[in-house]
Amino acid sequence: MTRSAYTRGVDRASNPYTPHAGADPEVLAGRGEPLEAFRVLLGRLRRGRAEPSMILTGLRGVGKTVLLARFAEVARGERWEPVELEAVKCDDGRFRLAVFTHLKAALLRLAPRPRWTERDRVAAEVLTAFGAQVELACAFGVAWDVPAAEGAGDSGDLDMDLADVFVAMGEAARAHERGVVLLIDEAQFLSRTQFEALVHAVHATSQRRLPITWVGAGLPHLAELTGEARSYADRLFSFPSVGPLAPGDARAALTGPALAEGVAFEEAAVQRALEITGGYPCFIQELGAQTWSVAEGDLVRRTDVELAEDAYDARLDSWFFRLRLERATPLQTAYLRAMAELGPAPQKAADVARLMGRESTQVGPIRAELIELGLLYAPEHGYAAFTAPGFDRFMLRVVPQLRVPEIQRRGPRVTAH
Repeated sequence: MTRSAYTRGVDRASNPYTPHAGADPEVLAGRGEPLEAFRVLLGRLRRGRAEPSMILTGLRGVGKTVLLARFAEVARGERWEPVELEAVKCDDGRFRLAVFTHLKAALLRLAPRPRWTERDRVAAEVLTAFGAQVELACAFGVAWDVPAAEGAGDSGDLDMDLADVFVAMGEAARAHERGVVLLIDEAQFLSRTQFEALVHAVHATSQRRLPITWVGAGLPHLAELTGEARSYADRLFSFPSVGPLAPGDARAALTGPALAEGVAFEEAAVQRALEITGGYPCFIQELGAQTWSVAEGDLVRRTDVELAEDAYDARLDSWFFRLRLERATPLQTAYLRAMAELGPAPQKAADVARLMGRESTQVGPIRAELIELGLLYAPEHGYAAFTAPGFDRFMLRVVPQLRVPEIQRRGPRVTAH
């Protein structure tokens, strides 16, 4: 049977697009610069030379998670141990447990326990001391027949203890001519204390020129959070901004997977697809997948892209947008709907309040809650913007009319910021 003899939508296994959160695409286009910067970072740290680490920033759907996964592949190829974490809102005890668990596994990968050197044993003991600070530690598996160090990792102060852990792990890695890199996704959900501790740990290991660091990824305001955490943070990190793909790269991301299956896009189809997706990698994968399901033969036409558009919108609404909106209260939903009414650009808090028929002091806490949830971010003082591209259009589709529930005052007013 020739390829043109059937509709490819029937053969779902041949669909070369990966429209899932964090899924690695067939063609990773336009991300060569951060990948090369990461290779340079590992190479310089391995040689004992100073190099700022990286915190990737950008809206949702630009491929930050995919880049972190590629960083892990690069690290393994360079004989580094990648430790992959997704930050969640949690207390410092849970954070300690997560770090302990992942670094314990990394240490065992650096060297099986029967082959431990003195540096490995010291790192293990510091890890035990670090984890043992958590209440009910044994119930969570911190105990592993390794005695706790005394005077390192055991102060109870996360800032000091995490630096001790990084130094001990870095010295163990250096003894094996290896390295360790923590890859932390959704880093905006780290608490202020956790963020400060991580920055301080990098500072401590940088001074000793040890092959250990952490690389983060998160929403656009991460650079500001890092600067607030430590005054010297801007010397320890660079902040590559990850945005939509340039037209040539967006074209490659769309057409490359299909070409690998012997299928081409006509120029009009490419142009229409780029208009619809805005060059956002996540959206390109979704539109590519839906177009593949309806197109026939070896050439994708503009009419195929247009035919797939409704299914593309429905799919994004169901898994990319709606999952985020479901976490919002009615008042938070009304705030998001008012912002959508004003357009996709960053909006002044006072303008949103006016559209809702309320005072800024009344809706200020709602805005703060939405930032805390990761649905909005503050690009500058007094403004807020959606963290997901196209969220304004989604809100207009699913909430046709702006309705503002009555605001129940609880406690003192909080001024919008």
